[in-house]
Amino acid sequence: MKKELLTITDLRLHFPVKGGIWRRQVATCKAVDGVSLSIQKGETLGLVGESGCGKSTLARTLVGLNKASIGEILLSGQPLSFLPDRSGRSKSNRKRVQMVFQDPAESLNARHTVRQILEEPLIIHNWGPPDTRAFRVLELLELVGLPESAQSKYPFEFSGGQRQRIGIARALALNPELLVLDEPVSALDLSIRSQVINLLLDLKKELNLTCLFIAHDLSVVRHLSDRIAVMYLGKIVEVGPAQELVANPLHAYTRSLVEAVPRPDPRFRGQFTVISGEVPSPINPPPGCAFGYRRGSSHYSQTVGKTLKLVEHQPGHWVQDCPCCCQH
Repeated sequence: MKKELLTITDLRLHFPVKGGIWRRQVATCKAVDGVSLSIQKGETLGLVGESGCGKSTLARTLVGLNKASIGEILLSGQPLSFLPDRSGRSKSNRKRVQMVFQDPAESLNARHTVRQILEEPLIIHNWGPPDTRAFRVLELLELVGLPESAQSKYPFEFSGGQRQRIGIARALALNPELLVLDEPVSALDLSIRSQVINLLLDLKKELNLTCLFIAHDLSVVRHLSDRIAVMYLGKIVEVGPAQELVANPLHAYTRSLVEAVPRPDPRFRGQFTVISGEVPSPINPPPGCAFGYRRGSSHYSQTVGKTLKLVEHQPGHWVQDCPCCCQH
């Protein structure tokens, strides 16, 4: 039985919205609103949802770039805090969780060589003498399929796929316990996207990585992930084994995502359900089921004022208990 590495309980991240001449708080943006998840050691959890649902905000919270308003994050049973304490635990926690960003052109320092980029986290965390760090840089380049000569070059001298390989190498430099991948292939050309996906699969197998993989493309997430969580307007609406969730989606929003996945067969004529209405604002979310409100469901009134919890429909397959969106 695998050991649980990451546990997120009722995580909420609310941003103040300021307005008026005095710039006072006039509203609250509920970017992440009550998320509970767990990731086992060696597992890849895929997180999908449309733009603005809170995926990247959740990812940035896990690596300490955002501070949670409410909730608890445990890594190996210990609270994951990035606030410095007397023992310097903040520094060690940052080493334990690393992130690969969406756009490598923006996340890599254009004024640094590849060697400086990969060596910087080693220097910050006192990773041995210079010769040990130099060997580690070469080891990382080999790990992601780049030649030794790449260490003397600058990021602009590489293609988008090669830059993302450098970003992955930097994230792996400190041997993190958890790797957060925030749409690592969405900014890449289709011709090289598969290369990076195969690299991630090889690294996961070789290093026994534990990953949170965030993407829009459900077909990519299914290929890489052991389990998939579906997020809508700051909440998790369904989570389950990857193949089971795609083959048997229980939530109406998940079904829409599955139907939208293109099929590589020109003869296939599937049915695509157009989602009516507009995405509600996280600043002023509806008091009931957000997706039911968007669709104008006749059962929406039954959800107003209620906390819609996840219930286990099948072993390991959880779905939001909502009369608007769920078919059990």
